[in-house]
Amino acid sequence: MNTLPENSIDVLVVAAHPDDAELSCGGTIAQLTSNGKTVVIVDCTLGELSSRGTIEQRAIETQKANEILKVSGRVNLLMEDGNIELSKDNILSLIRSIRQYRPKIILCNPPHERHPDHENVHKLVRTAVFQSGLTMIKTEFNGKHQLPHRPDKLFSYMQTYDFEPSFYVDISDYFQVKMESIRAYSSQVFVAGEHNTQQPQTFISKPAFMEMIEARARYFGALIGVEYAEAFHSHEPIGFSSFAHWL
Repeated sequence: MNTLPENSIDVLVVAAHPDDAELSCGGTIAQLTSNGKTVVIVDCTLGELSSRGTIEQRAIETQKANEILKVSGRVNLLMEDGNIELSKDNILSLIRSIRQYRPKIILCNPPHERHPDHENVHKLVRTAVFQSGLTMIKTEFNGKHQLPHRPDKLFSYMQTYDFEPSFYVDISDYFQVKMESIRAYSSQVFVAGEHNTQQPQTFISKPAFMEMIEARARYFGALIGVEYAEAFHSHEPIGFSSFAHWL
């Protein structure tokens, strides 16, 4: 699941670590793929600094999550976990992915977050999205020149810290799929019967963390009159052509 032809996909999800996408917008991903939309996930690191599990375990878990969410592809840019820099090399690496997959929408980590990597990936994505549309920035993929591409929309998904959402996505029919994709990372989160008590306890390995994921999704759902929802922020105003959309 490393490459697709250079044609336009619907959504590119960029994440600092494997499991960020599932935890934050797994329901939205499941909704999209279940409705025939193409979604590719780009993880920036292998999560090699994780206190629990191994890189090898994480790779197996990621593949399992891919199958659950039915994504069209997933790549890892092999940046340094804990030290994601806004460097030329990292920017160009992400630009190559944007130009390869040519997404209409990008979802990424938010700008203000508990984990510095999440904040740094947000800065990286904002920069790469802009520069990917510049003709004077040259990149190649598989020995072929890439054409410029700038996605139509860039949205941040919500992680640990709250922000004022621009909109919510109803994931009621896909919430259980989201949770299944999260449980695929059994080395990282609490899964009954599979929890390794010999490894360090972390912020996301406690049973209460999974309860928080559900409680937050229920709360967001209640705000829009559905069972479960996920929250997103737009960095630009969102407009629509007519009230007929709701009539």
